[in-house]
Amino acid sequence: MSESATPAAIAASIELARLPDAGPFAPPLPVPSLLEARVIDNARVGSDYWRLTLDAPRMAEAAQPGQFAMLTLAVAGELAPVLPRPMALYGWDAARGTVDVVYRVVGDGTRRMTGFRGGDRMVAVGPLGRGFIIPPAARHMLLLGRGIGTCSLTALAQLAARRGIVVDAVVSARSPDALVGTDTYRRAGAREVIEVVDTNGSSDVERVAAAVLGRCGDRFDEVYTCGSVRLLGLGATLAAASGASVQVSLEAHMACGLGFCHGCSTGHPGLTREKPLVCADGPVFRHTPTPSAPGAA
Repeated sequence: MSESATPAAIAASIELARLPDAGPFAPPLPVPSLLEARVIDNARVGSDYWRLTLDAPRMAEAAQPGQFAMLTLAVAGELAPVLPRPMALYGWDAARGTVDVVYRVVGDGTRRMTGFRGGDRMVAVGPLGRGFIIPPAARHMLLLGRGIGTCSLTALAQLAARRGIVVDAVVSARSPDALVGTDTYRRAGAREVIEVVDTNGSSDVERVAAAVLGRCGDRFDEVYTCGSVRLLGLGATLAAASGASVQVSLEAHMACGLGFCHGCSTGHPGLTREKPLVCADGPVFRHTPTPSAPGAA
């Protein structure tokens, strides 16, 4: 997620609601597992990105699009890093029992993560959180992702394709070598995959809107987004025209991923009441726009 797409920034720009506990928009909530997973592969897949594949059958069997895992980077005999890292589930294969995580190297923790090799063991907890929901009547979905935020959307495209739903996707990044997810979308059968980047100005929200309307149309049953406040605003505008709603996946620093530490509130300092937690109440939230919804944030 880009720095501008913090939970507080998103909550301040567009009103988000927790997904309900019952009804067609109630996400399945499998019981997470604590695993000592074997690393199958951990390889660079771009300028800043790596793909980690874990042997984690119980997690793969239960995972839903939009969920995440907490990965411990300390190995046996080490006391640090103390806190695990939350990572979106990029994809999984229940038959093989494998789970894939695509991550960007941004600090000491993720740099350390690149040191894991095939055969190593990694402590993992997952799947965690409330994932995306596909409305029963959905026939056409729009996915809007920027940077590493796209990794929260890839499994959703794969599930939608298996259900015969038309998927159009926007993949946004700072530069062409920072784009992630395009090949996965295309293998899943996405109808349109629109790549936009900062370096040539194509990621400007007005140009993205024109590209979506020109190549995908203006009628969607549901819009999904992660990684950018501006794309969330665009999604709200497009959804309002279609009478659809927006589901947005948030990312946040967290210590447990289970709702115990309360370190990932979507609120900001000074509030008198705690806002929903990204880990336990999300990471996916829902916005039902009106015709007056803002176009950008």
